[in-house]
Amino acid sequence: MGRLARAFLIGVPRVNENKKDPMEVEAAIEALNTALRLQQRSAIAYIHMAGTLVGFQFHGLAEEMSRFALAELDDARRLVEKITTLGGDPTIEVAPIESHGDPESLILWLIDAETEAIEALQDVIPTTGQEGRSEALEHRLEHIIMRKQEQVDALIRASRRPGGP
Repeated sequence: MGRLARAFLIGVPRVNENKKDPMEVEAAIEALNTALRLQQRSAIAYIHMAGTLVGFQFHGLAEEMSRFALAELDDARRLVEKITTLGGDPTIEVAPIESHGDPESLILWLIDAETEAIEALQDVIPTTGQEGRSEALEHRLEHIIMRKQEQVDALIRASRRPGGP
């Protein structure tokens, strides 16, 4: 095992030989846990939506919401793994979920909830620093953000009325 790997595993601080900004590990863990609470909510909210959407106009959307839920679970796992790798304790808290009596209200709530989650993921990036592991985490976060934004875009399209804005 290399000197740097051994030092990382036993918790010995290592010298930043490249003079790059180091990751703010505690701040990153805190921000990741904030995002994880919302990410876990996302998975449950999409499952809830997939199972409660009724009406012919929402039939295709329910299937799409099921696929979104699986992607949310996969990304939640990645966040848990990263928090654990950094030495933190991943939260098991889930941000509150709202239930709405009509599909349109549920879609609008989910757009807001997902926008909040996207912002929380973006809030992690300034804590990641400039190291190689920092760039890897930032890149992962950007992919999660991009995927989630595409889902929000799909929800926005679904919320529009034909011929409307």
